Amino acid sequence: MDQELAKQAIMRIAFVGGARYSQPLDHTSAKKFQHLAQLGEIFVIGFSQDMRPRWFKEHARFYLFPKWPLPILRYLTMFLVGPWLILWLIWRHRVQILTAQSPYEGFAAALAKKIAGWFGGKVVLVVESHGDFEESLFLQRRIRWTGLYRFLMRHAALFALKHADLLRAVSNSTRVQLEQWAPGKPVVQFPTWTDIEVFLEAGVRGEKAAVDAIAFVGVLIPRKGVHFLIDAFAQVAREFHDARLWIIGKAENEGYAQSLKEQVARLGLNDRVVFMNAVPQQELAWHIAKARALVLPSLSEGLPRVVFEAMACGTPVIGSRVSGIPEIIEEGVTGFLVPPGDVDALAQRLKWILSHPEEAKQMGKRAREFAQRFFSPKAYQQSYARLFQMAESILREVNHHAPAAL
Repeated sequence: MDQELAKQAIMRIAFVGGARYSQPLDHTSAKKFQHLAQLGEIFVIGFSQDMRPRWFKEHARFYLFPKWPLPILRYLTMFLVGPWLILWLIWRHRVQILTAQSPYEGFAAALAKKIAGWFGGKVVLVVESHGDFEESLFLQRRIRWTGLYRFLMRHAALFALKHADLLRAVSNSTRVQLEQWAPGKPVVQFPTWTDIEVFLEAGVRGEKAAVDAIAFVGVLIPRKGVHFLIDAFAQVAREFHDARLWIIGKAENEGYAQSLKEQVARLGLNDRVVFMNAVPQQELAWHIAKARALVLPSLSEGLPRVVFEAMACGTPVIGSRVSGIPEIIEEGVTGFLVPPGDVDALAQRLKWILSHPEEAKQMGKRAREFAQRFFSPKAYQQSYARLFQMAESILREVNHHAPAAL
């Protein structure tokens, strides 16, 4: 009897999102779910990194859809198949808490919650926001039928947020947006996961590169503003002959990535700019620690973890004054903020970093101290524990006033 009660007391949580996972998990994802598994039994609905669907258990139970080549096919899979898979988890594994990565994946979770409710199933829905869910898609690639997309996305988000019981934001800007769309609903705020120890260790061991290297890290999409960085670097390269630009990230938008390479060639910077594909976290941390500065010239963000990862390495960051970036960069103290798209302002800040190595080093030390205070695996785990405890309280209240669950 005691064992049965203990089994019933375990929280069963399903994460629903568009994230892609490998089998076995990469080191960073494995650490994340190892921490989350201490809070309950975890189920994950996401996408594979290839065209094969996958089902496996590693700290959590993973149910991964194929990574179809066209985004529209991935959206349709999540919207049309996702709700039935979620319903199966509710029925088969007694999942009690659904956590959707964005309001759009939240549509599938909200639909499953609604259908389960028709048959007496009781679940709590948490909808998260990791960025500007209204505009970020349109800054990533060219969208046909923009008006139709906006109409469908708006109604999907409204449906998800209407049926959400709790909200999670990663920054003040995402919190404000959620509060505007779903006024009165409780919001919990904490940053996204990163394997911070890898970057802290790189900061201890790393020495700056012999050349004056500037790094960008992120997927290559228009929203990241890499074309502005290349134009700014062209100004810097004329004065600093040892300067190099490392562009590290996956070509998520192949047309945009090709245009960046053409831009580099047009500016005569082929021997000064290096493009690298996405690399494992340990190698990424090494590159960031070697760089004089990390630059994130984005047009829109949530709370980009690469900023505090670079800070953990002791590398100052130059970021756009948009979204959550000003929440973690203190102007002139841990890095610099520039207006989005302002090439001249970005070039001036790069020149300052390269011409003031000692001051930049001290800036990096202050940034590292901030990163150590800002994020830790334990704090991340505790934040989710608090969120799930709130969800449990809601679930108890629902069960108290309604018929028994499935």
